[in-house]
Amino acid sequence: MSVAAEAKLIIDGQSVPAVDGRTSTLIEPATGSQLAVVAAAGVEDVERAVSAAARAFPGWRRVSSRERAQLLFRLAALLRQNRDELARLESRNAGKPIRDARDEVDLAANCFEYYGGAVDKVGGQTIPVAAPGVSLTFREPIGVCAIIVPWNFPIAITSWKSAPALAMGNTVVLKPAEQTPLTALRLAELMLEAGIPSGVFNVITGAGSVVGEALVKHPLVRKVSFTGSTDVGVRVMKLAADTIKRVTLELGGKSANIIFADSDIDKAVSSAVSSSLGNAGQDCCARSRVLVEQSVYDQFLEKLRRGFSSVVMGDPLREETEMGPMITAEHRERVLGYIRSGIDEGAELVCGGSAPDDPSLSGGTYIAPTIFAGAKRGMRIVREEIFGPVVAVMPFIGEQAAIEMANDSEYGLSGSIWTRDIGRALRVARAVETGVLSINTGSSVHLGAPFGGFKKSGIGRELGLAALDHYSEMKSVYIDVSG
Repeated sequence: MSVAAEAKLIIDGQSVPAVDGRTSTLIEPATGSQLAVVAAAGVEDVERAVSAAARAFPGWRRVSSRERAQLLFRLAALLRQNRDELARLESRNAGKPIRDARDEVDLAANCFEYYGGAVDKVGGQTIPVAAPGVSLTFREPIGVCAIIVPWNFPIAITSWKSAPALAMGNTVVLKPAEQTPLTALRLAELMLEAGIPSGVFNVITGAGSVVGEALVKHPLVRKVSFTGSTDVGVRVMKLAADTIKRVTLELGGKSANIIFADSDIDKAVSSAVSSSLGNAGQDCCARSRVLVEQSVYDQFLEKLRRGFSSVVMGDPLREETEMGPMITAEHRERVLGYIRSGIDEGAELVCGGSAPDDPSLSGGTYIAPTIFAGAKRGMRIVREEIFGPVVAVMPFIGEQAAIEMANDSEYGLSGSIWTRDIGRALRVARAVETGVLSINTGSSVHLGAPFGGFKKSGIGRELGLAALDHYSEMKSVYIDVSG
């Protein structure tokens, strides 16, 4: 896909403009320059896409699981063949460092391969019942699935929703974030090249308030999978209730990174840098609350300051770049507003807090990595999801205090625990109210393991075999053998 050309919708295997001809302009975050022009879909386009997916569903569900698997394997191979092109699209469109973008294309390929390999190995049960017969269970596809993905990990999250949906025999209408639709549109082209039938996977680009709402309300859509902010997730859930749609929601986070004094401090610092500044902090799993045992607090804070200050910011297409810009100028201003709030509320600004000094970055939407010390639990920078390269570092005394601080949040998505005491690690892991945790590492998202949150961080699970449950209905069939 040439980013200079106008990108259209993909509906029923065809590249088509929006019915009313409207378009929107994409801005490259690293430069502030125009990147591409894309179709801005409306309600009529949603109707076209959902109707195409509904027409394709009966044929697609009849395709054997083995054949669907082979098609997903072909798609995975095509993703790997087109890795560099897709990574450059993602890097320019989302402001993502090119190394990270390549990793995320690899994740997408692995995801389609994983669910292709899983789908013909999962099934139902035979269940003995009290009556003279046997009960059988079957996994049936749901139907048309609306998949709504965010702008921070476009191709990765698209893959981990689409792959299990398609593997189970559902058809899909995908709405990418209006800021980052380019890899989704290219993925749709590669699906057709892989041999996935027209109408099985459709992509409509446009505003969430128009396209997203129309998808969620559409009577032929039977399942909605949404990743985004908690506020929008609430709206999705309310709209889906009118037609009793199946819903999975992966929403916000304010994850705690708990550092005990007996941990490997240097390793914990290195992880704290990457787990809070990955994707410029625009990550629902970002460890943005760093809780440090009092006896090592000063030591840890100084090492963290040095780590933050050494992060290489720059052009996302350069191999040495470790951190790119905010997704838009509006989002940068939102993050800067949180930084001003932290200062106004009395937290100590240790480093960062503004755009970087480098004049070569002046055209982009960059913010320097930012640390606050002396933060209190009631401050906005501690309680609210900032979605930027900003952390609040706070001391604690004792295991129970660490647990209470970690749980003092309306969110419960991810987090990390650092200690050499395995008993403590397991006690704290069981006590912290969050869906995904890592011990002595910042890595908590794995393709084969379920991912999702507690509390206001969402409902349902992505990834692993658990995702297949959310893209299928369980049917029970009783056979009377009494004669």
